[in-house]
Amino acid sequence: MFVFSVFLIVLALIFVSKGVIIVQQAEVVIIERLGKFHRVLESGFNFVVPIIDTPRAIDWKITQRGFNGETYSVIQKKTKIDLREAVYDFPRQNVITKDNVSISINALLYFQIVDPKSAVYEIQNLPEAIEKLTQTNLRNLVGQLDLDESLVSRDKINHELRAILDDATNKWGVKVNRVELQDIIPPKDIQSAMEKQMKAERDRRAAILEAEGEKKSAVLRAEGEKEAAINRAEGAKQSNILRAEGVAQARILEADGEKQAIERIINALADKGQPDKYLIAMKYLETMKEITSGKDNKVVYMPYEATGILSSVDGIKQMFDNSK
Repeated sequence: MFVFSVFLIVLALIFVSKGVIIVQQAEVVIIERLGKFHRVLESGFNFVVPIIDTPRAIDWKITQRGFNGETYSVIQKKTKIDLREAVYDFPRQNVITKDNVSISINALLYFQIVDPKSAVYEIQNLPEAIEKLTQTNLRNLVGQLDLDESLVSRDKINHELRAILDDATNKWGVKVNRVELQDIIPPKDIQSAMEKQMKAERDRRAAILEAEGEKKSAVLRAEGEKEAAINRAEGAKQSNILRAEGVAQARILEADGEKQAIERIINALADKGQPDKYLIAMKYLETMKEITSGKDNKVVYMPYEATGILSSVDGIKQMFDNSK
């Protein structure tokens, strides 16, 4: 009787232990009763009826990296569904662009399960389904772009691919948050051609910048020479004006002095008569002095009108004689 009681107690403990399920935070467990969906166990302490209530195991594909650096996929059975945001690193795949260039793309997908029931019953293997869906839609998107557009349109591809995946996985109870293209690698011959093209483009830009610099330098040099020439011309103009004004003022002063001298001579000879003959004779004598101021100091010819001037000189002599 005692042995039977111990057996019942042990059996009861086993039964109770089988019925206790502890779920961690951010995880849930799908419970089926006799093969039919019964309820979703939230985080914490939960009790189910053993044998009748069983957790639903699901297939979950995970990616692992080997010792040689290559990635490979493994399918595991799991009863607990993680509600945290998951990161799925897709294997590198080859896609063909619009201009028939085969490029290699490595993508990252960030998704989160928001409806565990749909994630279990609406799709057989959620990660694998998301991977295949991503690959097919990525091929379609890249196939609409040529190589250059594919290399510079990562944000566009990420946005469009995320929208497509989010809409397609909505019935699976999944929210696709982000899609990131890690690497876009064209073939080696295309990479070499692109590097040559980039080098030629850089050389062209350098030549253009150098030519523009020389052009601006020539323009500035010409403008400087122009301004210098204008300043020199303006200075020469001002110099000529000042020189002319100086000559004019000198002539005016000389004329004023000569005028005053003539007026004094006229006033001095006014009482003695014939001041005009005196002035004419003096001018004639100055002219004769200039004529005879050559190297040989010889008078080549004597004008005929000199006899009239000589008479003026004689008249001057008479004036001085009368003044005595």
